[in-house]
Amino acid sequence: MALGGLCSLLGALALFHSLLPSDGSSLPFQTVENCTKHQLFDSSQMACVGCGPHQQTSSDGMSCMCLPGYQLISNNGRFSITCKKCSKLYPAVTQDGWNCIRCSSGAIIDNNGKCQCPKGQILVERTISGIPMTEAKCVTCSSSSPSFSTPNALGNQCIRCHESFIATTQSCDCQSNILTGGLCFLHHPEDLTSSVVTNIIYEQNMELQFIHAKYDARGNFLNWEKVTGGTLQLCPDTMPRLNTAYIFGTTYQQTCTLPVSKLLSKYDETHFYDTYMLYKGEDGEDKLRAIAIRNLNLQYNGKFVNQEKIMNNWFLTRRIFLVDTLSGREMNLDSQPRAIRVASNIKISVNLVSNNLQGKIFPPMMTISYTDIKIQNPDQQTISVSFSIEYQMDLVTAFQNTKIALGFLSGLSAICSMLKTASWKRRIGSPMIDVPTVLKFLLIYAGDLANTFFIVTFGTGLYWLIFFKGQRVLSVLLPTPTQEIHFICSVASAFALKFLQLLHILVNQLTVDIFFIDWERPKGKIVKSIAGGGDIKTTPAPVSIWRTYFVANEWNNIQTIRKINPTCQILAVVFLLEIVGFANLTTMDPYPRLSSSAESSVIPSSRILRYGVATTIWLSVGLIQIIFGIGIYERFVEDRISQFIDVCSVSNISVIILSHKCFGYYIHGRSVHGHADTNMEEMNLNLKREAESLCGQRGLVPNTEIETFQIFITDKIREQYDKIREPLNWTRTPNHLMRNSEDAVEQRMKAYNTTNKFLGSFIDHALHDMDYIIQDKLLLERIIGMELHEPIDKTIFYNDENLSFTDVLYYGNEGTLLLFDMLFFCIVDLATQNFIFASILTCIQQKIFQFIRHAAGRKNLAAKTLIDERFLL
Repeated sequence: MALGGLCSLLGALALFHSLLPSDGSSLPFQTVENCTKHQLFDSSQMACVGCGPHQQTSSDGMSCMCLPGYQLISNNGRFSITCKKCSKLYPAVTQDGWNCIRCSSGAIIDNNGKCQCPKGQILVERTISGIPMTEAKCVTCSSSSPSFSTPNALGNQCIRCHESFIATTQSCDCQSNILTGGLCFLHHPEDLTSSVVTNIIYEQNMELQFIHAKYDARGNFLNWEKVTGGTLQLCPDTMPRLNTAYIFGTTYQQTCTLPVSKLLSKYDETHFYDTYMLYKGEDGEDKLRAIAIRNLNLQYNGKFVNQEKIMNNWFLTRRIFLVDTLSGREMNLDSQPRAIRVASNIKISVNLVSNNLQGKIFPPMMTISYTDIKIQNPDQQTISVSFSIEYQMDLVTAFQNTKIALGFLSGLSAICSMLKTASWKRRIGSPMIDVPTVLKFLLIYAGDLANTFFIVTFGTGLYWLIFFKGQRVLSVLLPTPTQEIHFICSVASAFALKFLQLLHILVNQLTVDIFFIDWERPKGKIVKSIAGGGDIKTTPAPVSIWRTYFVANEWNNIQTIRKINPTCQILAVVFLLEIVGFANLTTMDPYPRLSSSAESSVIPSSRILRYGVATTIWLSVGLIQIIFGIGIYERFVEDRISQFIDVCSVSNISVIILSHKCFGYYIHGRSVHGHADTNMEEMNLNLKREAESLCGQRGLVPNTEIETFQIFITDKIREQYDKIREPLNWTRTPNHLMRNSEDAVEQRMKAYNTTNKFLGSFIDHALHDMDYIIQDKLLLERIIGMELHEPIDKTIFYNDENLSFTDVLYYGNEGTLLLFDMLFFCIVDLATQNFIFASILTCIQQKIFQFIRHAAGRKNLAAKTLIDERFLL
């Protein structure tokens, strides 16, 4: 077939239930049954052609024969015979058709114009020496003992009847007994039972109908053969699983390894096939469309022309074979072949017409490659074979829309990242744009860009999941595995950027400055005698440090708590995917089902659908957990964050957290009772008074309950804070080495007391040049996440009822953690296509990061609060 004509054939008409108007490239589907009694079926034209004069079709419909009463004069093949009418004296024709003959008085002339004898007699037309007789005779066979003979199937010879007749009736007549399958059985009334025959159909969805014109090695047409089951598939399997390949819209792939000995025994004869697609035309008649063959082994001028990517250079053919065991035979056809050629890879490509809601397709194309095997030890030799059906459609528009969405959202992310960077610059008190600023912007942009990639990929996966699995008439196809590469790269980019964002968050959390302000005052004085003299000295009674240790341990314990339970999250996702069956929605067929079947196991999974299903379920379960946790569990069972604030108030400990140089958070834990270092009786009495509103409220401002604030401190306060803590760094510098460990401990104690006194005085408005004001944030400030007013003379305390200090904990970054865990789960699954394995690795990953965050956070807490790490449990 000419290449240009074939390309126009592949692109001109759409097939399936309805087609575009015919252009002559298809032909009517005709079989022997379509031919009249004066036509034969010409396999070279796949059409019915007329017979000559005085002729009719033979019984098999593949040749012509003379009409009844006409003898055969010449025979030069099935297309060229000559017939002549017999005379009235000899009106019948012999069984071979070459002579005219007269029937005896006991015989009759049948519908074919030949003599026919009564039952039990044979027809004799030639003498014992083979000379034709002028009159046919009917000879009676002896059906009784001792001859027991009966006419054979052709009625030209008496043969012994079957032993079942003789044993039952002592004759060759079954009489009133049961005759079935050519055997005679003795009749017993009790053996007669009613039976019901049921036609069993394999109910299936809409199918692609392929049909073969089958030829032998000599080129003789054998028959039409419907392509079902293992007709084209060399891999053995059950019929329902094999027929899954031809369900319309189902991407199918079957691979196996076969022993060469099995191929030799099963395919001892070589057959050739012309493959057609069978469909209904607009006139309602059956039509055929030839399937083009792309033979990857075809060479032209020493070059494998069909292995090139350029379609215009292909040479497409029509005829295929599955296993050639004939060409490799030497000496004679009965010898074992020295080599065989096997169709090791067969792929049928089906292209769907774009922007069409009627399920129209272009003519399919078959790609086939052959493998030569030199026969050495057939029992030990094997070959890998595969069969697949792939559906494609023009996805240029979809990819273009994805690129547009990605570009637009990336631009928005850049703007958001600039605002966050500007906010960060204001909070560190640095107006200059320098290299750290650029690096900070890139880190922030990585997180926002990760969200962009996730939104696009999630939308893409959800789109294909809904519109591919939910369509009634196939009009949308999944991207092929090759086209999925861009999608997988986008998912990988989202994961890599989200991982970078997580590291950035962890570094920020593990470097925050934090200090616990102890408001407890001594209740009295103690008397001490000075060693070596008689002098007496009074000093304030010491304040217990255990309350600070207790609050520090509570903070240490809430560093890695989350709004969801990660273990429950993974178990619920795996349960929905594997037990409920949502994983079955990932198969590359357009039929949604939650139950698995033996047939669905041969349908490969789509990575896009796996991602769409996994992300949808992961986010749904996570959202349900967050709603349940915040709305029910934290309200009625346990709220660890609110409990920590209560512990601070009961312990008379405030917490100041500086996440940036000049920005941070403040938790006002000053007891309304003035002290907390007391016995149980007084503590219970204080709590009762507070519950009955017999004392002041816990808020920083009198008669308010707001205990949490965002703070924007002045440079002067930060400088003083750093100056107090500067001697702590001398222990690590060569120029300020302490003489012994006692000096270091004393320095830490001094720094702790000085810091506690300085921050307490600052909160009490005792430092006139370092005062602060309290106000609410503007709506615009809340939206853009940036403070519009800089603290020049006074620090600004912003009322914060949203408990935003949790931003320095796992708890306040649940969105990032949830997306990171989900992307990690999806990346592992895309690589292994195993949800169970992905869940196990995700759980391990969570434990590793939690351990690192807790251990490093514990060290930072000890270093910044000046509490010995040994007291942090």
